[in-house]
Amino acid sequence: MSCGSGGGCSTCEVSENRGCGVSSVFDWLYQIDGPKSESSNFVEVQFKGDRKDFYINNESLDIKHGDILAVEGEKFGHDIGKVTMIGELTALQLVRKGRDITTNPLKNIYRIATENDLIKWKEAINQEDPILEKAKKIIKNFKLEMKLSDVEFQGDNTKATFYYTADKRVDFRELVREYSSQFRLKVEMRQIGARQEAAKLGGIGSCGRELCCSTWMTEFPNVSTSAARYQQLSINPQKISGQCGRLKCCLNFELDGYTEALKEFPKSSKKIVTQEGEAKFVKLDVFKKVMYYFNVNNPTSELLELPVASVQKILELNKNGEIPENFDSYIKTQIESEVSFEDATGQDNINRFDKKKLKKTKKRPERRANFKKNKMKASAKRKSQ
Repeated sequence: MSCGSGGGCSTCEVSENRGCGVSSVFDWLYQIDGPKSESSNFVEVQFKGDRKDFYINNESLDIKHGDILAVEGEKFGHDIGKVTMIGELTALQLVRKGRDITTNPLKNIYRIATENDLIKWKEAINQEDPILEKAKKIIKNFKLEMKLSDVEFQGDNTKATFYYTADKRVDFRELVREYSSQFRLKVEMRQIGARQEAAKLGGIGSCGRELCCSTWMTEFPNVSTSAARYQQLSINPQKISGQCGRLKCCLNFELDGYTEALKEFPKSSKKIVTQEGEAKFVKLDVFKKVMYYFNVNNPTSELLELPVASVQKILELNKNGEIPENFDSYIKTQIESEVSFEDATGQDNINRFDKKKLKKTKKRPERRANFKKNKMKASAKRKSQ
C-alpha cells in the first residue's frame, strides 16, 4: 500500500508493500519553524504498515519530514523508518497515547540512513514474502493451531518479527528453534487480534473504500450489537461483520447521531389504541421521523405510517383515557410530485451531434426535360456566335 503519490516518495521506491501514509497524522505546520523547547527533539518514526514509535533527537540532527532514519532497535541492533512527525505535535501524540517518558524513556536516533543502510534495508524487505511463505509451510508441518499473518524484518536484517493469530495458547518453542536454524536470524513471535490482522493485511470494505483500520484508524474501540439495533439494522452477521470477522468499526461512527435522534421517539413497547383497534410497533425510520404500526384487529390491513408527533399525540390521549375515532386522521400523507429530468442543454438525444445525411431528391421528368432543353439552347447560341 503506497502513500498515493504514485510511488514518488523514498519509502515507496524501496518497497510497495511498506505503506508510508498508513494511519498517519499530517502536520499542517511542518514547514513553519516553531519556538524551541524540550519537545522540539521528539520525533515520530513509522515502520512497516501501522507500526510506529517515538524517538528523541539527542544528536541535534537536521531532521525533516519524510527522512529515512536509522534508529535504536527494540532489543538490539538498529531499525530503519520514516519520519512522520516532529516537535510539538509529537509531544501531543505522546500525551494522547498515554506514553510516560519517565518510566518508558524514548529511544535514540543514530543517524540519517546512509546508502549502505538503505541497501541492507531493501534486502531485508525483499526477503519478507518468500520467508513468510516458508514459515507458513513449517507451521503446517508442526500442525499448530495458529495463523501466520505477516512478518517484518528489522532494518539491519538481523531480526524478524512474526505476527500471528490464535484462538488458544500455542506452544511455539520448537517452531522458534526451527525458524532460527533455517532463516539464520533472531526470531520474535507476536500475537495480534483479528482487527490488527485486518489492519496489517488491508483490503476493500463493503463500502468500496480501503479498510479504515489499515488507512487512518489507530485505535480499535469496542463495538456491540446494540450499535446495530440503535441504527435499526438487521442482526445479520454477514452484513454487520467486517473482514476481520468482528463487528464493523463503522457501526460506531454514526451511533451518536442516532441515539440523539431517537430521544424524540416514544418507547416502542407502548401500544396505541383507537376505536379501530390496537396497534403494535413494527419498525421506525429515524431520518423520516416516522413509526410503523400493525393493527392487531385488522390483520389484512397495511402498516400504519405515523409521524412521531402523531404517535405522541395518540399516546397522550390514551393516557388521559381518551380513544380517538380512527388512525386515518393521524396517518402521514405523502404528496408525490413527478419530476422530469433533462440534461443541461435541454435535449436528451445522444445522437443530436451526429452529422445528418442529406437525402437526394429525385428530379421530376418535367424538370429534367426543361434542363436538357435549356442546355441545348445554350450550346446552339455559343455555336452561332
